[in-house]
Amino acid sequence: MSTYFAALSDALKAAGIFQPCLLLDLDMLDHNIALVRERLAPGLALRLVDKSLACLPLLSYIGKALRTNRFMTFHPPVTEAVLKAFPDADMLFGKPMPVGAARAVLANGATDWSRVCWLIDTEERLAEYGALASELDIELRIAFEIDVGLHRGGFTGPQALKALPTHERLRSEGIMAYEAHAPHIPGLFGGPAKALEQASVSAVAFAACLSADQRRILNIGGSKTALLHRGGVANEVSIGSAFMLPSDFDTPGLDGFQPAAFIATPILKVVEPMLPGPAAVSRALQTIGLFPRKGCYLYGGKWMAEPEFPVGMKPNRLLGLSSNQQFMGLPSDASVKPGDYAFLRPTQSEAVLQHFGSMTVLSGGSIVDRWPALPMA
Repeated sequence: MSTYFAALSDALKAAGIFQPCLLLDLDMLDHNIALVRERLAPGLALRLVDKSLACLPLLSYIGKALRTNRFMTFHPPVTEAVLKAFPDADMLFGKPMPVGAARAVLANGATDWSRVCWLIDTEERLAEYGALASELDIELRIAFEIDVGLHRGGFTGPQALKALPTHERLRSEGIMAYEAHAPHIPGLFGGPAKALEQASVSAVAFAACLSADQRRILNIGGSKTALLHRGGVANEVSIGSAFMLPSDFDTPGLDGFQPAAFIATPILKVVEPMLPGPAAVSRALQTIGLFPRKGCYLYGGKWMAEPEFPVGMKPNRLLGLSSNQQFMGLPSDASVKPGDYAFLRPTQSEAVLQHFGSMTVLSGGSIVDRWPALPMA
C-alpha cells in the first residue's frame, strides 16, 4: 500500500494540491462498479443512495455505468438537485419526512416533485400526507416503511398495512425494507444469514398485503446486504456507500471491494512531541507507551476517518483532536517530513464526501478533474 500512497502523493504534487482534499480514485470505483454488476442478482433493479454519493457527476458516472435512473433520497435540498440534474430520475425517500417539509417543497412549484415517492411509517403520517394532498389538490406517490428486524421504525406487522385507511389522493407504490442489522447478528442468535432470511420472509408477508398495482417498488437492502439477496419478493435494492467502501463497510457482503475515497492532507510538522508541563512527565509516558516519541501535525483534522498512511500513524488521546492542526503519533522509525501527505480512510461516505466542497478525481495515476459535491443544506 505504501507504493499506492506514494503514487497518490506524486499525483497531488503534480496537480499543485497542497491542502486537505477528498480524493476519489476512479480506477477503484470502476472496480467496485464491476463487482456490483457481476454480483447483483438477476431481476433486481438498483437504486443509488444519494446521501452516500452526494455529488451529481458521481451519481451520473455510476448511473450510466449501471444503467439506472433510480435514486433513494434523504434530504429535500439534495432531492431537488437530483431531480433537476436527472430529468428521468425516479426518487424514493429513504426516511419519512415531516409533513411540513413536504408542504414547503411541494407548495414552491419550482420543481416537478411528481417523480418522488414519499415514505410513510405510521397511520398518523399517512393521514397527514392525505390531508396535504387534498390541501394542495395533487396526487402523491407513497411507499410504506416496514420493520423487518432493524426496529428503527415503520409498520411492525403485515396486518397493520391491511388495516390502513385509503386516501383518494395518495397512490401506494410499494414498500421499503431495511435490514442493516443482519450483518451484525451474532451466531448465538442465528447469525447474519438467518437474519437476512427472516427479513426476506417478512417482506414477502408485507408485500402480500398490497394489490398488484401497489407493488411497483419492493425495495430491500443497503450496501452491506444488497448483493446477498437471491430470490424473494424484492424487485430492487439500494446501494451507495459500497461504491466508496469507507471503513464501516468492511463486511463479508462486500468482499473484494476496494476503498475508492481517501482524505489526503499535507503534513505540516514532524516533531519529537512533548506535553505541556515538566518534560519528565512526557518522558515517563513515552517509556510506558502512552505517548509517542515521534509525531506530526496535519493540515486540518478531526474528520470521520481512520489513519491509513504513513503506516502506524494514529491519534493520541492525551493531545486530543483538532480540526485545525491534528496531532498524530508516528512510529519512531517513520521516514516522513513536512510537505509529505498523510492519508485517512473515511469511516462513512455520507457527509464526508461533502465536507470538502468537491472531490479531487484521480484516474490512471493523475488528477483529471474536480467534481463539486452537493451542499449539505
